[in-house]
Amino acid sequence: MPTYNAWQVTGHRQFEWVQRELVEPAPGQVRIRVRACGVCHSDMVAAEGSLRDSSVPLVPGHEIVGVVDAVGEGVRRFQLGDRVGVGYLGGHCHECEPCRRGDFVNCEDQPQHGSTTDGGYAEYVYARASGVVAIPDGLDDIEAAPLLCAGLTVYNALLDTQAPPRSLVAIQGLGGLGHLAVQYAKALGYQTAVVARGTEKSSLASKFGADHYIDSNVEDPGEALQKLGGAAAIVATAASGASMSSLPAGLAARGRLVVVGVGLDPISVSTVDLVFGGRTITGTLTGSAIENEDNLKFSLSAGVEPMTEVMPIDQAPAAYERMMAGEARLRIVLTVS
Repeated sequence: MPTYNAWQVTGHRQFEWVQRELVEPAPGQVRIRVRACGVCHSDMVAAEGSLRDSSVPLVPGHEIVGVVDAVGEGVRRFQLGDRVGVGYLGGHCHECEPCRRGDFVNCEDQPQHGSTTDGGYAEYVYARASGVVAIPDGLDDIEAAPLLCAGLTVYNALLDTQAPPRSLVAIQGLGGLGHLAVQYAKALGYQTAVVARGTEKSSLASKFGADHYIDSNVEDPGEALQKLGGAAAIVATAASGASMSSLPAGLAARGRLVVVGVGLDPISVSTVDLVFGGRTITGTLTGSAIENEDNLKFSLSAGVEPMTEVMPIDQAPAAYERMMAGEARLRIVLTVS
């Protein structure tokens, strides 16, 4: 049987370079020859053995760009040679109650690449056609990979805020998600404030188009945002509930705090800040394949670009360690030759 190489993980960061059998895709699936895969904080589900049985080998990675090289029975939309991508959500089932109501993001039978099914730290990946994303010409593999998860997540979060045009929108965090959120917010026409730690990030925020910078080490973010008139919306990208707790106080009346950073600690909020002013805290989870195609087209037309470091697939464990240590500037993309 022909084989391909992949990084599988068991236990806690126990990476192993293994050979897998290269088989034909199942009905409704395509087989993708991987060319690039982003390294995302959510890869910890596989690499740390979080929220899963860590004794079962799993291939991380869910910001996958490649070329269709085999098509399963029943697939009509994709053909051999198509350049495609796969994000975190691996394709809805069309049959569960959320799917029947058109809520594809919350499909109850949807694989999650790198979390419940093998992902893109590999030479090949198999994906449901309903989760596959067409990559537009003009976006190269390195640019496209982080947009498939990090980009889509903050793009949809900004749309979800329903903030009025030209209103003040704050982005909390200036990492892999935040630096893209600032660019999307500016492209959507918002005044933009960045909330982050340290004066050294001020120039980086300006580079990405921020109008204001708030150093949370120096001033209270809620108070600082109120001095600017209050934020119509805040997109919170840091993986820390504690760091978000001061943000609701910075919202204008009817403002929305949209949480996309997944931390294991809770957000503490005053009921006064919620009730008086009718403020809202909500969460949003990435998006469907068609929403991802909208996101890629918008990114291309608006010039939204991730800041990336490129590393070869054989350095995947080192790339993961670099990302988890907070040393990535600002997204790492693995390339497969």
